[in-house]
Amino acid sequence: MFDNLHEECGVFGIYSKETADVARETYISLYALQHRGQESCGIVVNDCGVFTYHKDLGLVHEVFSKEVMEKLGKGNIAVGHVRYSTTGSANRSNAQPLVVRHIKGPMSIAHNGNLTNARELREEYELKGAIFHNTNDTEVISYAITEQRLTANSIEEAIEKAMYKLKGAYSIVVMSPKKLIAARDPVGFRPLSLGITKYGAYVVASETCAFDSIDAKFVRDIKPGEIVVIDENGVRSITTHCGSKGHLCVFEYVYFARPDSVIEGASVHRARLRAGEFLWKEHPVEADVVIGVPDSGLDAALGLSRASGIPYGVGFIKNRYVGRTFIQPSQGQRENSVRIKLNAISDTVRGKRVILVDDSIVRGTTSGRIVNLIREAGAKEIHMRISSPPFVNPCYFGTDIDSRDKLIACQMSIEEIAKHIGVDSLGYLSVEGVRNLAKEAECSFCDGCFTGNYPSEVPKSFAKDKFESKIK
Repeated sequence: MFDNLHEECGVFGIYSKETADVARETYISLYALQHRGQESCGIVVNDCGVFTYHKDLGLVHEVFSKEVMEKLGKGNIAVGHVRYSTTGSANRSNAQPLVVRHIKGPMSIAHNGNLTNARELREEYELKGAIFHNTNDTEVISYAITEQRLTANSIEEAIEKAMYKLKGAYSIVVMSPKKLIAARDPVGFRPLSLGITKYGAYVVASETCAFDSIDAKFVRDIKPGEIVVIDENGVRSITTHCGSKGHLCVFEYVYFARPDSVIEGASVHRARLRAGEFLWKEHPVEADVVIGVPDSGLDAALGLSRASGIPYGVGFIKNRYVGRTFIQPSQGQRENSVRIKLNAISDTVRGKRVILVDDSIVRGTTSGRIVNLIREAGAKEIHMRISSPPFVNPCYFGTDIDSRDKLIACQMSIEEIAKHIGVDSLGYLSVEGVRNLAKEAECSFCDGCFTGNYPSEVPKSFAKDKFESKIK
């Protein structure tokens, strides 16, 4: 449907021994994680076991007004979520965190990732009498946990047992009346980190940029398969599912994560600079200026400029007050809003040979429009460089590429793509290059969307909205 990649979500949780304004801390942190999901968001506050929550479609500042924040009040635990749907459509019922009322007490859960066996688990629970209220796989995880909660001695034990049934990608934050729990799948597809505030509250988040926003200190990354339990006694770990080095989605370094985040010990900004350096080594070309497509192409463009000695220029002005282009109701309006959202600076490119750097090409439509903006601004030549390899396979673990039919690299050769989008030359980063972007990272990477080699079992059939047909 769209020509840009989108990652599913961002999660956040905070635990304070004393009553505090945890809603405000969560609100600020969700602002920092907004890039991970712009469809919906939510916050659940725990005040002595009483859960108060608000969630809706929209951006953080749209959903949480001053009045809403006052109603959320204070507490000692909170969880928050920003969402972009990869399983389940964009509607209010799919907004997270989920709140579950159970005989063993309430629970709230926020999830980043995508289960590969969600359909099978959902059908299993439905046959047992479960009633589902939405179409995302986070509710499947909640049923897996509550099923185990009936016999488990604690909520963390229930999560530990439930993880034996879950397959695929999940970084989750779970809140019970007295505990905050964070867990990653054993493969470690999606990032999750632990931090601490100046006043001693523990925080967990999808990215370290959320810690910076509330002046919290990064403690460490949560290990693949690890369950971290935070309560009045402090922090402890359950490592039953640990053992793998982990295979983080490599596209976190290319596009998903914010440049100021550090994931698995590697700077995202440094990884993108390195992508530009590798692009120059692999695809040198004579040019007068290097420009990047905002925002994720900028760091790679700077890296290419430094490696080549070709001057770096600001080629586009981005209007940050325009909504996402794909929510427009018609194709014509989408095309117009691309131009409104991004405009070329003709003084930078007029009469020049331009190297244009972007993070990826999915379908090619947006790339073609961006190239056309540079052409109309007077560029003499346009040489496009992409800081990732061609996408030739679906992603099953939390990225919205569910079919090879939507990928231009599966339909055309590189030369044909170059002609299709209107550039004089086109060069992609090699698979070897993308694997070496974050050499400092304490993990391996999943690059299945480029190579077809996945670190975990993939489903035989897969669809983005795999539960939708059951409720239409």
